[in-house]
Formats: sequence, C-alpha cells, structure tokens
Amino acid sequence: MVLLRSLGLLLVLGVSDRHSLPWSVNISESLGPGTLLQSFVFNCSSHMPTLELIRVQPHSTFFNPPSLTRLQGQYLGKVTLSSSARLDALAVNHYELQLRFTCGNYVMNGPLTVHVQRDLGRVQCAGQFAGPAGDLIQVLETVPPRARLYTLLLPGLEHQGAQLGPPALLSCQMSITSAQDPPYFPGPFSINGRGWLQAPAQGLKGQAHKLFQLRVSVAFGQGRSCQGMLTVKVLPALSIQVSFLQQNQNITIPEDLTLGSEVVQVQARGPHVRFEILSPVPCPLFSIGRVDGVVRTTAPLGTARATGAAVTRLQVKAFELLRPAASAELEFIVNVRPVNLWPPRCHPALLVTHMPETAPVGTVLKPLTCVDPDADRDTLDYQLLLHSPPGPASLRLRDGVLEVNASLDCDTPGACFQHAASIMVVDGGQPPMTTEVPVLVVVTPVNEFSPACAPRTFRVREDAGPHTLLGSVAGTDMDYPRNSIKYSASRGPAAFAVDHLSGEVHLLAPLDYEQQRLYRLTVLLSDYGQDWDPTFHRSGSCTIAIEVEDVNDHAPECEPPFQELTVHTHSGRSVEVTKMSCQIPQEPQRLTFSYSIVGGNSQRRFSLQGAVLVHSDPVLGSPWPEQPHTYELLIRVADAGPSTPHFSTTATIIVHLVPWRASTVATSTHRARVSSMTTPLLVTGTEAFWQPEPWFVVVLTVTSALLLLALGWLLSCLLGRVAHVLQARNKPAQALLLNSIQGTEGSVEGFMEAPRMETLQAPSSVMSLHFDGRAQDSQEVCGPEPAYTTGELSFLTFSYGDPGCGMTGPGRS
Repeated sequence: MVLLRSLGLLLVLGVSDRHSLPWSVNISESLGPGTLLQSFVFNCSSHMPTLELIRVQPHSTFFNPPSLTRLQGQYLGKVTLSSSARLDALAVNHYELQLRFTCGNYVMNGPLTVHVQRDLGRVQCAGQFAGPAGDLIQVLETVPPRARLYTLLLPGLEHQGAQLGPPALLSCQMSITSAQDPPYFPGPFSINGRGWLQAPAQGLKGQAHKLFQLRVSVAFGQGRSCQGMLTVKVLPALSIQVSFLQQNQNITIPEDLTLGSEVVQVQARGPHVRFEILSPVPCPLFSIGRVDGVVRTTAPLGTARATGAAVTRLQVKAFELLRPAASAELEFIVNVRPVNLWPPRCHPALLVTHMPETAPVGTVLKPLTCVDPDADRDTLDYQLLLHSPPGPASLRLRDGVLEVNASLDCDTPGACFQHAASIMVVDGGQPPMTTEVPVLVVVTPVNEFSPACAPRTFRVREDAGPHTLLGSVAGTDMDYPRNSIKYSASRGPAAFAVDHLSGEVHLLAPLDYEQQRLYRLTVLLSDYGQDWDPTFHRSGSCTIAIEVEDVNDHAPECEPPFQELTVHTHSGRSVEVTKMSCQIPQEPQRLTFSYSIVGGNSQRRFSLQGAVLVHSDPVLGSPWPEQPHTYELLIRVADAGPSTPHFSTTATIIVHLVPWRASTVATSTHRARVSSMTTPLLVTGTEAFWQPEPWFVVVLTVTSALLLLALGWLLSCLLGRVAHVLQARNKPAQALLLNSIQGTEGSVEGFMEAPRMETLQAPSSVMSLHFDGRAQDSQEVCGPEPAYTTGELSFLTFSYGDPGCGMTGPGRS
C-alpha cells in the first residue's frame, strides 16, 4: 500500500473545489435530486479502496451513498443528493456526513459538512394546505361579509404576511382556480397576495352545514407556482351567548413572582368555553389557560421595566369551542410593582490593582462601576471598609471613586505591600440590598534612594598574607528591603578585592611598606530587588583608605661588624670601650635598636648602656689582674619597636684589657695633659681585614685543591724519572756519593737539575768528591762549595766555620 503521507497520509490529493479536511460545502435549498455535492480524489495503488457514508446528522435520506470510480490510476469519489431530497433551510440548514475511506488495512474517517442556504426566490407550498385533503376552515354563518377567514402562510413568504402595502407591490400572486358557481356558492371567495382568504361579499348567512372546497394557486417569480386545497365549513349560529362574569379591572402584582405564578383567573358563561389572549400578540409576559382561564406569568417580571411593560393591557377573548364566532371580550390592566430583588451589580466584582509606592494622594486607583438591576435609579451608597494594614487609612472613597488617601511608602519598618479592603454598595430599594466588592491594592516598590557608604580607613601589616580580612564596607540603603546591596571595586589597586555580598575587603597580593604606604580603593555599591522593574538599579560609591603598617623584615647591620680594641683600665673605674654604629640600610627610618651581650662576658666586666660598651673594673681592694687579658664579646643587636617579628645580628668585639701602671704613665704619649691617676689611656688598634663573599671562598678552595692535585701528580712523575736514572748508574759511584752526602750532616739543602753532559769523566768526578780533611779559614765567605756533577744531578756543599755562618763549637767539618 502506497499512500501519500501529507494531509493525513492517505487522504485527499486533489479536491475539485479546493477544500481540505475537514470538507465543507455550501448548497442552496433549491437543489434537486442527483445534484453533485462534493468530489474527492484518492490514491490507493495496491488495494481496492472503498468510500462509505457512515451516518448523517441529523438523520436524513437526502444523500446517496458515495460512489468511487477509477480514473487514470486514481479514484474519484462523489457525494450526491438522493431522489427524496427536499432541502429546506428553514427546517434544517446543517448536515454532517461522516465518510470512511478504506485502502487495505488503512481506514480514514472524515466529516463532510453541508450547509443549506436559503433561496430567497423559492416559495414552497407546505403544511396541510399542500396536503391531499387540504386545510379545513370552520366559520359561523354569522361572519361579516368579506371577513378574513384564513391566512395562508407559505415558506419564503412569511415576511410578506406582515406587509401592509398594496397587493400590487408583492412578488407573489394567489388566486382561487376552482369553480364557485351559484347557487351553491352564495358568492365568490377571494384571496389576496397576503394570503388572506375573505368571505363572499354576500356573507354566509343561510349557508350553515355547507362545505366549500377552494383550490388555490400560488404563482411567484420566473413562472414557478404551487397549488393547495382549502375547505370552508359553515357552522350554524346558536342563540346561546358567551359572556364574562368579571368586569374590566386593574390588577397589581409584584415583580418577584416566579414563572408560572397565577396572576388572575377569568370566568365566562357558555358551553365549552375556551380562552385566548387577543392583545398583545405575541404576549411575552403572560399566558392564559385555554380551558380554565387562569392568567399566568411566562417570563421574569423584572424585565418589565426594561421593556416598558410595567403596565400591561390584556385583552382576553372567551369563545365557544364549536362555534368560535360566539365569543366575548374582556380587558384588564396588569401593573407590575417593582420589588428589590437583586443587589447592585458591580464591575469588576473583585477590584485588584497595583500602585507604586510613590503615588501621590488623590490618585485614582481603578474605576468601579455599579448598577442596580431592579431600577434605573442611581441611588447607590458606597462605604469603604478597611481590613489591613491597621492604622491610618491609606485609601478613601470620594463620590464612589477609590483614591489614595495617604502615602503608600513601604520603606518604613513594619510597612506592608498589600492593602486589603472592601467596598459596600447599598441600593435604595426595599428591602435594601448590598453588594460587597473586595479590594486588594498591591503596592509595588519603587527604587527611590541610592545606596551610600561612609569613607573608612583600614590598617594592615605589610607582612599580612593573602585573603587577610581588612574590614568591611557598611553600605546603607533606605529602600525596602533594607541594605540589599552588591559591592564591587572600581579600577584600583589589584592587591585588594571586595566581597560582592558582604562588602568585606580582602588582601590578595603581598604589600611592601617601603614601596607604597597608602592605598585608596573606590568601592561601588549597587542595589537590587527594590523596584518592580528588576532591571532598574541605583548605585553609589565611597573611597576607603588602606594604610600599610611597617613591619621589620631586615636584620640590622653594624659598621664595622668586627672590632679589636685595647683598653687600659683603672681599678674601680668604668671605661667606655666603644660605641656601636648599627642601622638597617633597607629601612633607614628605623633607628631604635636593643643591644645585649650574649657571649664572652664571663666575668661580668662589660655592660651595655644603649649602644655604648662599658668596662667596669673591680672595686678597690678586690684582686686586680696584673697581666693583660683578652675578651671576645658577642653583642646581639635587634630592632626594637611594637611591630613583630624582630630581626637581629651579632657583632664581635675583641677587647685587650691592659692593667694601668705608674711606669706606663711615664712612657705614655703626651697628646693630652691629663693626670695619670685620674684619666685612663685608651689605645685603639684597628686591624683591616678582607672578608670575601662565600661563593668566592668556595671557588677559591676548589681551584686550590685542583692545583695541588696537579702539582702532586707532576712531582710524582719527576721523582719516578729520578729514581730510574739513579738505578741506571753503577753502584760504586752511588755509594761514594752517599758517603759524601752523609759527611756533611745534612748540609745539602737542594739540588738542581743541570744539563746532561754528553761525555762523563767518572774517575775525576769521584776523586773530586773525596774530602781532604782541611779546615777552611774563618774569614772565608760562607757559601756553597763548587758544584759537583754526577750524571744528571748537581750537588752544592756548604762549609760551616765561624759563628757568623750560624755554627758554634767544635765538630765542624
């Protein structure tokens, strides 16, 4: 099965009148049997499709089962009118045909809506008039001549029945086509274009019990016509008269009578009396019982005033059932007395509105319109009842209009955002009826104030770590909810950050007091959630100062770091040894230090008075050292002040104490004329030294070690070569050489390498090494003997004689 998927898969590919589902067609009521209503084109390639009419609503036999024929590979479906079709738009103007299309296993249901439209040019003969027997008319023989006996109403001409114009202006012509020959007919009956059947001009007196059959032809535009039958039966006039028992009267009834309530009952004399209302026709408010004559209400009387029927003049007719001409008429007036049945109706029934809190006094909140359904009067009274919040009224009623009475400010503590009240509307009827209109006024917030904060100053130590809390910015906003503020930092120092909710200021980067001591940070404040428009914000700013507190982060340095001093002391006297000069180069403003002796003061002879080192001698009578003594003092110098931590350095001072003697005074310098017993002599010796950098010491040590290793290796090589040469010589020469060297008692101090001689004179050399035992004169110059060369070695011999050569006593050789 291959069907197109669009438009419901297997549904219509083409429709002749270009309608798509749901199908709808408009037809005229004048269409006859066999008329094509709608055609469809379907695709169904592999099965034999079917198109069925499932049902018709409302039920009718006016439609044939749909046909389905194959046409060029497609299937054409048609829906037509059946042979019994008699369309009447006044009777039924809407039909819905449920169609079912089947293609194999696929079933599709679809509606076809048929709208029947009026054909204004079509007139039908309908009712008993068009039936086989026609319509029967019963009249008394006493009817006046030319009296209207019957009115023929045909579909399409019902509007013409109300026309009062001349028959020549009507578009329909009626005539009696049957014979009305005397003597059976007293005279011809007549019918005009309005459908009025009139009695003969001679009347019907004496024609009792006769039946007059009249065939009436109705002709209307374009040669169309229809025919029907009317039968007039003449009844005899009886002597019995119909009369009412009551006289004309006025009746007053309340308008709150329910439907069907009895208004009045009329009574009449006569056999088989029936009642009907002659005027007004139609009568929308009242009806009369055809048998019992009871007048009842048929509509709510509350609408009487609106329709102008507060006073109704009723004309009632009583007639005999068998002889309608025997009748009597009664007229009475019905007055509808208004009753307060309905409370006032207000629009809107629930008054809900919103108003900004800045609305001025006298602003109209929302108009309220109230009417009294019971009367057209405007006598309505309005009362305002306040429910919440308690306190002064924020709303008021002026001439029935709800206005703002006081400020709606919701920024004060305890203020609310809703004002609940009710408006009581009272009408002027009896009994009074009331309507209560609930009022709810929602006050919308308005962002009136900008957030603000006071300038502040924070202090932070320069050694504070990251994320240190410096303080918080206290922003304020007078709008409700209070202090709904977001904080942010403008373009400023990157070392600080502001928490966007709490306003806390945190440190992000390290600080340096020596580089910058004061920071200024602009904090931006933006409020939120304080206006009915969530995108509207107000902002403010303030500047905070951040002062960096100095923290010592460098150790002091003393100049010089090492001192060696010689001090002459007196017993029982104190002597100023030296005054230390220390500072911190990186922080020249820091000048306060603490000094303490941490080592070398074993005998407690030294003390510090600030930066001054003082030696205190023992008191008189105490043992006094007679020999000089040396002290190596270690003095700790630390920075002082409230900030922590404290850094320190150690200075070394070597003090040589020399006891003061009288002989020393005689040999003292004369630069100052002072008493030797009262003023000590201070001798200061300053020794310059070189203190290299640690890396230089390391490099120098490594280089020296490598050089010594290289020299040792060279020396070992030279000694190896010397040993090899000595082994190559003859042993006698070696023994003689050793004896000569031993005779000198270690006088040989060195040897020198001489150029190798190409020719060696071994005997002469050996003989020259023999000691002859002669002593050298003491006046001879001490020095080395002539060099003796043996092989590759040259030896120097030294003579020792007189004391001037550094040798005394016998045993010289």
